[in-house]
Amino acid sequence: MDILLIGGHGKVALLLTPLLAERGDHVDSVIRFSEQADAVRTAGATPLVCDVEQCGTEDLTSLVSQHDAVVWSAGAGGGDPMRTYAVDKDAAIRSIDAAIAAGVRRYVMVSYFGASLNHDVPAESPFFPYAEAKAAADAYLRASDLAWTIVAPSALTLEPATGRIDPDAPAAGSVSRADVAAVVAAVLAAVWWWPTDPSHALMVAVAVLVVTCPCALSLATPVAMLTAAGTRSEERRV
Repeated sequence: MDILLIGGHGKVALLLTPLLAERGDHVDSVIRFSEQADAVRTAGATPLVCDVEQCGTEDLTSLVSQHDAVVWSAGAGGGDPMRTYAVDKDAAIRSIDAAIAAGVRRYVMVSYFGASLNHDVPAESPFFPYAEAKAAADAYLRASDLAWTIVAPSALTLEPATGRIDPDAPAAGSVSRADVAAVVAAVLAAVWWWPTDPSHALMVAVAVLVVTCPCALSLATPVAMLTAAGTRSEERRV
């Protein structure tokens, strides 16, 4: 599978890239600065320098073309509210439009647990711009006709992967970035292979989680592809 990973120098992305590369996927990672290229190459991806905040839909469409799937794992990183809206909402929406224009049907969005147009975050909270931006981008993706997945992790940690999943997590907690990376890798494999070879889809998805953490050997159902501990995932398959 040829995958375009937007936000390729982020912590989740740098954990995701080796999982994809080691199973034979080709990963092109979109990064903001050329200085980030070495880390991306070391992880197993080909770096593509493009500041998505400034990149228009036409340019993004050129980047997306010739890929089988897009993963959005970019973010402004907080701070400036205007940049948060520009990256987490506007650029994300342009990337969705680009996938549609390029005919790339598979799209995975890394969001956050609780993202919703009815998020109830107070307007005076410094988290409000991010909540608004992610809610808008997620809603735009849901309304598209892409074959999309939204992976919504709780507070991210740098702990080792657990390999455990909770598809019905009732409330946010915390989750390791390594587990989130494994879930993204698994849902990509699941939807790619499932229509033609369900047994292979399950084998590849579980293999990703087993490589991440041996305790994942007990994950032997398709739901294992969908959600890591403290992480929710939605899918639209077409």
